[in-house]
Amino acid sequence: MSGVCDLTAHRLRWRLAAAQADGQVPSIVAGIVRDGALAWSDGVGDVPGPVADTQYKVGSITKTLTAVLVLQLVDEGALSLDAPASSVLGEVAYADRTVRQLLAHSGGLQAEPGGSWWERSEGGSFDDLASAHDGSDAAFEPDRRFHYSNLAYGLLGEVVARLRGRTWWESVSERILLPLGMTRTSYQASGVHAEGWSVHPYSQTLIAEPLPDTGAMAPAGQVWSTLTDLATYCRFLLEGDDAVLSADTLALAFTPQSGEEHTGLAYAHGLGFQIFRGGSGTLVGHSGSMPGFHAICLVDRKRRTGVVALVNATVGVPVAAFGAALLEELEQWEPALPPVWRANATVPAELHDALGVWHWGATPFVLACEGGDLVARRRGVELWRFGVSDGRIVGIRGYHAGEELHVVRRGDGTVSHLDVGTFILTREPYEDGAPIPGGRPDLGR
Repeated sequence: MSGVCDLTAHRLRWRLAAAQADGQVPSIVAGIVRDGALAWSDGVGDVPGPVADTQYKVGSITKTLTAVLVLQLVDEGALSLDAPASSVLGEVAYADRTVRQLLAHSGGLQAEPGGSWWERSEGGSFDDLASAHDGSDAAFEPDRRFHYSNLAYGLLGEVVARLRGRTWWESVSERILLPLGMTRTSYQASGVHAEGWSVHPYSQTLIAEPLPDTGAMAPAGQVWSTLTDLATYCRFLLEGDDAVLSADTLALAFTPQSGEEHTGLAYAHGLGFQIFRGGSGTLVGHSGSMPGFHAICLVDRKRRTGVVALVNATVGVPVAAFGAALLEELEQWEPALPPVWRANATVPAELHDALGVWHWGATPFVLACEGGDLVARRRGVELWRFGVSDGRIVGIRGYHAGEELHVVRRGDGTVSHLDVGTFILTREPYEDGAPIPGGRPDLGR
């Protein structure tokens, strides 16, 4: 399949071939998504079936499916991000952590559940998982620092199961895969699929890896998928889908909650999603690793591009950096076209008095209505984006995501200033009679 020119396809295949040879992996397949469709795909090595339709295990990309299910419950009002998981699970170890902390790996939980290595062992029930922990093995206090935890997603999967009254996987199938049309994504391998291998470091022979049912830990890394299905998932991450999760909720999920420096890239974690510096600014998605496999699924929302790569070896390819490199190769030779500009048919009434030039202290911002959203720019660069919801102006992207913008009026009804999460914007620099501007907002510097 090729929606790119021959030269670009050759350069992408060169990167793919180099990754397979340098990483010494049995096979690797990769695909590029552009404008919501799979524009290029290819594979190198022993791919057992059609490149775009051969299943590989996707590891922790599974966590994003769990996060989407949790955020659906939040949108429905059945769950609060800031409620402890114990509000659903009762008094089990680590359930005193909030849903937000579990999603963002900021709850301080130990990385792995107790007992034998869960990724290579048959899993048990949630009761089995819960009984193996008393909470004494926490790595840190909550919100002390980022600490990646697979165990956290075992808890989140059970939260979903109890609130939905069905298994975690039934919810994945019914509430994500079915509406998106991801027919080749499954709990265990189905149809043509790659075998999972480790490579002996000295003899360079293949060692078969087990493919267990991980039971209660499945929400952390059980799923199998294909390039075609994950390209569909990339489109969902780029656009949202009201049958699954809106673009506005996804934007909140992509807002950094915690993070660290990771493999040379600035790395943060949102609500179930990894956020890497790269592309037009940030790349959002998740990497994945399970015995015998590793994978990456990333999107660049501004350029409307995405990348998927699947490998059937336990280690060998630095998938996040590799995926970012594929996207940069595409951008270098076939740069993304800017979206078509269209005039607004109407402007929401709530935004009329917020339009124009405003100042934080002496620093100017231009606030304009773009596609029904209120967008704040400085020196032409978008810093904040707000949407109108139930008569309120609420941040959906940038520093003020989730905060409300208030148009503050004087006694005679004229506009005095804007209050954006305690930051004050005035029509004139340091305008007389206006409140003191407040702390330093994100200035895009």
